[in-house]
Amino acid sequence: MADIGRKSDTFSSRFGFIMASVGSAVGLGNFWRFPYTAGENGGGAFILIYILCVLLIALPLLMAEYAMGRKSGMSAIEGVQSLARAESRSQNWGIVTWIGSLTAFFILSFYVVISAWLLAYLIQAIGGDLHGTTAAESGQNFANTIGQGEDPMPSKWYILSLLGVFLAANVFIVGRGVKGGIERAATILMPAFFVMLIVVVGFAVATGDTARTVAFIFEPKWEDVGFKTFLAALGQAFFSIGVGVGLMITYGAYLDRETNIPKSSAIVAGSDTFVSLIAGFAIFPIVFAAGLPENAGPSLFFVSMPVAFEAIPGGAIFAIVFFALALFAAFTSSISLMEVSVSWLEERQGVTRFGAAIGVGFVLFMVGAAYVFSLEYLDFMDFMTEGLLLPLGGLLAAIFAGWILSRDMLTSELGEGTIMNLWRFLMRWFVPPFIGLVLIFGFLDKIQDQYHVQLPGALQMLLGPNYDLTLQE
Repeated sequence: MADIGRKSDTFSSRFGFIMASVGSAVGLGNFWRFPYTAGENGGGAFILIYILCVLLIALPLLMAEYAMGRKSGMSAIEGVQSLARAESRSQNWGIVTWIGSLTAFFILSFYVVISAWLLAYLIQAIGGDLHGTTAAESGQNFANTIGQGEDPMPSKWYILSLLGVFLAANVFIVGRGVKGGIERAATILMPAFFVMLIVVVGFAVATGDTARTVAFIFEPKWEDVGFKTFLAALGQAFFSIGVGVGLMITYGAYLDRETNIPKSSAIVAGSDTFVSLIAGFAIFPIVFAAGLPENAGPSLFFVSMPVAFEAIPGGAIFAIVFFALALFAAFTSSISLMEVSVSWLEERQGVTRFGAAIGVGFVLFMVGAAYVFSLEYLDFMDFMTEGLLLPLGGLLAAIFAGWILSRDMLTSELGEGTIMNLWRFLMRWFVPPFIGLVLIFGFLDKIQDQYHVQLPGALQMLLGPNYDLTLQE
């Protein structure tokens, strides 16, 4: 079956495509979420389960999204609808990528605000003004920086200006197109990212408490493994790779025929997993050496790390590298998420690419401004995307690829033989049930964490020994 459509702008090389895809997958969650999640959910046992989830769930779904994108040659929403028409199925299957695309936009709307915080901290680090002598002082500096301190308005307007700068950079890169914008930026930023990551890891290992970090992250703790461990590992694998938001379908539309989708998917998933595995060594040796708590979550970046850098020799210099590293990860992810909306507007509405980028950027700025002035909106959107929309979009994408599209439709993209047989089995019988579990139990988990709802006793027993159901005040 011939390709249904074809984007005029494509990635010029396999290296550029992989760098762009890795950049979209590697984000802030690799740094603060994976190491702590691993340490609290069984250490080495969790990592083993996580790797299996990458191989058996995230990787097959990544291959499916690339294949659907290249087969259609269109934006995510239009592409799925065209594939459904080619299979004589209802165009209502476009809901698969409508949900994913809206989720990508919602995630991006608060991701850019956090990126503005990172930009503010990078500026502070360059000026030697992180205020991280004690945890209390660092926490107060964070509150003051984001406009939650005693004199909030000047700080809010400052963050809003940085938000504008960050979005302007996104608009400029995405507006230049795939080859001249996204690919060129990725081929420069991602190698620089990996160099900085190695530098920070080397510094942390040389100056911090590496032995305790190894024990915290990698030591198998089978007594901590419960059903919640599998949910955490699956959720981390699924969300970290970046499937379920229409992004990888969009990138697939820009692929040339020579790119081997199974091999490229394995490289992207493997690179993201590698960053997750070593990210802990960029943070926790320094945190442990400074005697700080390891369970601070996202506040590790903005509260604990400034204190840690203040407490060790050479920390002021490496604080600059660290926050630049985090900002690079945020930027490569944000331009990828913006591409989902821009690609659809350019294709469906007939506007120029740069005009679409400006329009999306303006809407993001207005929504981001609401987050800057009221963080409650940000918390709610984070709850809705991670707890409901992401797994729902991934579940529908898995069902569509495994059960709605025929084998012949995707054979030309994935090849025949063992790989195709294994992929189709997983996409039909393995991936949807497990994503369904994440959707149901993950949403229950989010409801309890966000709204302090007591779950029934049967669910408490099912979720396992490390599932904290204590009501919070």
